Amino acid sequence: MDILTKFRTLIFLVLPGILLISCQNGDPQQEVTELETQTASYDEPYRPQFHFTPAENWMNDPNGLVYHDGEYHLFYQHNPFGDTWGHMSWGHAVSPDLVHWEHLPVALPEENNIMIFSGSAVVDHNNTSGFGSDENPPMVAIYTGHHTDQDRQDQRIAYSTDNGRSWTKFEGNPVIDEEMENFRDPKVIWHEDTDQWIMVVALPTEYKVRFYSSDNLKDWSLLSEFGPSGATDGIWECPDLFELPVDGDSDRTKWVLQVDLNPGGPFGGSGAQYFVGHFDGETFVQDPETEGQTRWVDYGKDFYAVQSYANIPRDDGRRIWLAWMNNWQYAQEIPTSPWRSAMTIPRSLSLQTFDDGIHLMQQPVDELTQLRGEHHHFEQQQIDGDLNLLSEAGIRGNLLEIKARFNVGEASVVGFRAAQGNGEETLAAYNNDTGQLFVDRTNSGNTAFNEEFPGVHEAPLKTVEGEVTLHIFIDRSSIELFGNGGRAVITDRIFPSEGSDGISLYTEGGTAQLISMDVWQLESAWN
Repeated sequence: MDILTKFRTLIFLVLPGILLISCQNGDPQQEVTELETQTASYDEPYRPQFHFTPAENWMNDPNGLVYHDGEYHLFYQHNPFGDTWGHMSWGHAVSPDLVHWEHLPVALPEENNIMIFSGSAVVDHNNTSGFGSDENPPMVAIYTGHHTDQDRQDQRIAYSTDNGRSWTKFEGNPVIDEEMENFRDPKVIWHEDTDQWIMVVALPTEYKVRFYSSDNLKDWSLLSEFGPSGATDGIWECPDLFELPVDGDSDRTKWVLQVDLNPGGPFGGSGAQYFVGHFDGETFVQDPETEGQTRWVDYGKDFYAVQSYANIPRDDGRRIWLAWMNNWQYAQEIPTSPWRSAMTIPRSLSLQTFDDGIHLMQQPVDELTQLRGEHHHFEQQQIDGDLNLLSEAGIRGNLLEIKARFNVGEASVVGFRAAQGNGEETLAAYNNDTGQLFVDRTNSGNTAFNEEFPGVHEAPLKTVEGEVTLHIFIDRSSIELFGNGGRAVITDRIFPSEGSDGISLYTEGGTAQLISMDVWQLESAWN
């Protein structure tokens, strides 16, 4: 879910008493709905314009990502009463296109000494749960109940028969109770080959995940465990499990098990890792050639608790996910108001074979192209040091998409100086000497709120016949860098000063050739 249980409980206990009383003793749904109807301008300093953010107050993990009746549902960990962690409930928003979002009232509020921790949602098409009908199959949310009056976490369900607009918590909750203190973040899928529901859930302090099966989403049987493996320097949380074709071949598939950990990420704090292997409906077996390796999903510091969408139509066929764009090292200190935290842009996933094995690829979803505005195209430009090609064309701003292809040539480093101005800049580039894609936010603006925030974040990436491609999204207070078609990805928050919106090309150590580049000014999704 998010952080060690004892830390969560400590925060809960020190929250202002009046809020605690209003949540526990009043009508939680009424209180939450009233607070959530307050308006936000969506033009505040650092407010992302095409990343999802709550109108106000705290947000962390995405939860219950599911597509149903023409809508993408985004539930999320939410404190309806303040802009730091506490009173965990499920916030809710819907979108027709993963870009334009409509805020809805809190779906699952904290009540009766039980916070609503992370989980998933499914559409029960066959009405195996009995909560709906054949004509109107229910949406079912599966979540962790975190008890605030004892050290205990269990798994619970709730259902909706009106496309997620109202929810009923199952009277037989909990559906799994192992009497454990750390046992959370259930992801449930339908496994077609064995005709059953599968739950994967984290045992955080044991660096394991467990698999359970069910015929009806209410009665669950333990199947197996996986772990420890990969990175184990922090607790394991927020698992996901899905099948993908390899190299686009639907007759050759692999299963991906994604597990987050905190701390222990690639550059400190939160991180996300994945395993490639086989799942037969009972046991996940990691591919032997990947044992002993840690494969990071994203090499930035601001990518955590990623979850993929359920129930995307077969004629679409994509596996799409998004993550919480923050890091527990400084999550409650980032300089935003009246909200705190954002989600990454949604990404479509694939598996591709390379010399060193099968790797996960991520690409921004195509729906983002509808935000493209003014367009500039450049070709065949030599870069030797700083090149002000973009500024000379009148290009600047903090809402940009850039796709650039370089022949690295003699250069040690080639890339971009972004968010320039006021003595600030964020570097998004490729280091040919080290074979690393990188983002350097050391001098990106406001970094003083936490000593863990400034830094350089690198991802291994090889050139292809001497070339490298960089695909960049800049959205006021974030930068997402995709290298070589999503072979390596870096996601970082930045907080530049007002007016730090310049951008330029640069090299170090020699010349490089810009083969082609497209730059788009992006429109706000919130207008």
